[in-house]
Amino acid sequence: MAESVYRVTELVGVSTESWEAAASNAIETAAKSLRDLRIAEAHRFDVTIENGKVTGYRVRLSLSFKYEPGAGGQADTAEEWEHTRHELE
Repeated sequence: MAESVYRVTELVGVSTESWEAAASNAIETAAKSLRDLRIAEAHRFDVTIENGKVTGYRVRLSLSFKYEPGAGGQADTAEEWEHTRHELE
């Protein structure tokens, strides 16, 4: 059995509908540039409030995916990851 390495990165998903929709938005956006997504662990939830009403949902996810150093289409340096993370927020 071949051994694999997985990388974990943090994402923040946003939605006006629900935390589930916020998580889906983050994962679907990440899936456009990352391959072999495995598990997303939701570990922080919050809402934005305006005039006493909830207007937005945010969820922070730790997303794991198979790490392939030097693979085209996947960020491989800390700077590329930081850029990708900010695009998703």
